[in-house]
Amino acid sequence: MNMRLLPEIAQAAEDMAQLRRDIHAHPELGFEELRTSDLVAARLTEWGIPIHRDMAQTAVIGVVHGRDGGACGRAIGLRADMDALPVTETNTFTHASRHEGKMHACGHDGHTAMLLAAAHYFSKHRNFDGTVYLIFQPAEEGRGGAKAMVDEGLFERFAMEAIFGMHNWPGMPAGSIAASPGPVMAGGSTFAVRIHGQGAHAAMPDRGVDPVVIAGHVVLAFQSIVSRSVKPVDTAVVSITMMNAGEAINVIPETCTLEGTVRTFSGAVTDLVERRMRAICEGLGQAHGARLELEFVRRVGPVINTAHEANFAAEVMRKIVGEPNVPVQEPSMASEDFAYMLEAKAGCYAFIGNGHGDHRAIGHGEGPCMLHNPAYDFNDDVLPLGATYWVRLSEEWLGTPR
Repeated sequence: MNMRLLPEIAQAAEDMAQLRRDIHAHPELGFEELRTSDLVAARLTEWGIPIHRDMAQTAVIGVVHGRDGGACGRAIGLRADMDALPVTETNTFTHASRHEGKMHACGHDGHTAMLLAAAHYFSKHRNFDGTVYLIFQPAEEGRGGAKAMVDEGLFERFAMEAIFGMHNWPGMPAGSIAASPGPVMAGGSTFAVRIHGQGAHAAMPDRGVDPVVIAGHVVLAFQSIVSRSVKPVDTAVVSITMMNAGEAINVIPETCTLEGTVRTFSGAVTDLVERRMRAICEGLGQAHGARLELEFVRRVGPVINTAHEANFAAEVMRKIVGEPNVPVQEPSMASEDFAYMLEAKAGCYAFIGNGHGDHRAIGHGEGPCMLHNPAYDFNDDVLPLGATYWVRLSEEWLGTPR
């Protein structure tokens, strides 16, 4: 593939890989990214980039002014997440996690390394007027890092025209990169159904109200919501992932709890799913003489790329890797808290191909190289492409009249 990488970035590929592997070996969970944020802050400071560390506990924001010192007032934001997952890594290569039960299983180590590489380039080549904000965000994995930054005044303190993010995408060929307008990642909600029955001896079920049997009806009814209540042209996922009941094999339990997740691309569909869940719980409670309580929590909205920003990003991508390597961005039902930033500011969330797993070093786990899998590893070969994209995107955005 003939990619138009920035030569200086391409030549630093091994340095980027070593940095990425160091971060991989020292994973930290959300709002606990002390070592990682210290590393980021130290590198930016070493390169002469002013930093701010007074937001969202462990966030780091670097400020790169262009040739004019930022006097023109124009600005763009680039975001990378830093946190790891509570996963026990099965890889045994030299840069595998050194902390049991914590792992960079989603590639945030690579995201951080790519933005740092772009920062290093910016420190030496400021081929733009205006300002580039380098946003190193904590706690993407379900702990609300993006929301914390927005709530604490990210866009008020650091005025920018648009915000851009990027995620590695396993199964998408390395060397490809994608951005498309519209929804690209789903909004996520969680639910818990607590079924209150009546305990009894397992040999005398007629004297109790069995919450496990009711739970079976709930599972089946919930699975019919998408197929029979959501319009076929809309998209939704309802998954029940946890079920807890009972303490003995000869006792019908008093209670049973079901928990799971709902994913949609619109608030209206989420509202519909919740209404149907509540109606099902009420009806099954009446039918079986039990009491069902539903807790439904909207965790994060969908990631929706604004048209101008997505189209602009895609055009920059084409100049780097060529038209055939910029596919239409296929929406995912996974969720991402970059949604909070896009709710407050125009922007685009891109996917960069991580390949099919054959990049992994000797000693990788037996599982597939997929996100949130204990055998996952970020593909170091794509680091120069991601860093080049960040630089070219910023230079062209700030160089294009508004």
